[in-house]
Amino acid sequence: MTNKISEYDLGNYFPGISKSSYNNFFLFAGPCVVEDRDLVLNTAERINDIAKKLDIPFVFKASYRKANRSRIDSFTGIGDKEALDLLAEVKGSFNIPVITDIHTADEAEMAAAYVDVLQIPAFLCRQTDILVAAAKTGKTISIKKGQFLSPESMQFAVDKVRESGNDKVLITERGSMFGYHDLVIDYRGIPVMQNFDVPVVLDITHSLQEPNQQSGVTGGRPEMIETVARAGVAAGVDGVFIETHPSPETAKSDGANMLPLDQLEALLTKLVEIRKTILSF
Repeated sequence: MTNKISEYDLGNYFPGISKSSYNNFFLFAGPCVVEDRDLVLNTAERINDIAKKLDIPFVFKASYRKANRSRIDSFTGIGDKEALDLLAEVKGSFNIPVITDIHTADEAEMAAAYVDVLQIPAFLCRQTDILVAAAKTGKTISIKKGQFLSPESMQFAVDKVRESGNDKVLITERGSMFGYHDLVIDYRGIPVMQNFDVPVVLDITHSLQEPNQQSGVTGGRPEMIETVARAGVAAGVDGVFIETHPSPETAKSDGANMLPLDQLEALLTKLVEIRKTILSF
């Protein structure tokens, strides 16, 4: 299999970004959700420094609101306007693009005023009204593959965006349901989805969730992050998605599967070396 990222103009997808000097993968990274200003800005600064050092094109990721929570008492956000303002501050302060989720068609235009990439959550990837509304903003659209869909089925989600007049679309793989409490990644799906002529991202940390726990709080297997990441880069993904936090044990969402921020540079350094190796063949 030949990785296809060299065929894409990253600047078309992510404003201000060009591919790295040795055709590296790009990176979506940040905390799961906007918790406060210090967390967002400090985390963005640290990841940006690492990405520059390793020559990795970087897009900062954080949800301005978490709509899909198991329990009604789970943290959902600090307020839409407040969180979106912080994402815009990250964009302006570090001159990097930003990605965030939307959950309804009505949110597309609102969020697009602050960020560069709109992410469609996996559970909503078949929702035509959301895909069309997102496409019409003209922003880059990242569609997460549903945990219940085959890679081949994602062609139709891509078509909805393209047929709405937007060719800036990519797919994010985040694992498939394996029973009630586990997810698995079928790495064969990466080249399958790349054949739709779109970049494909591997969401490493969400693929390691353990959903549907009796506590109502999703579990995770963070000790497997490096294993999954190495396999994905070796399989030729165009981008990697890693949620990271200075203190995952105190994170207000998805702490069970996030990577501690102080481990990010070591992991990315290994992934860059794997990328260089596979591109040498």
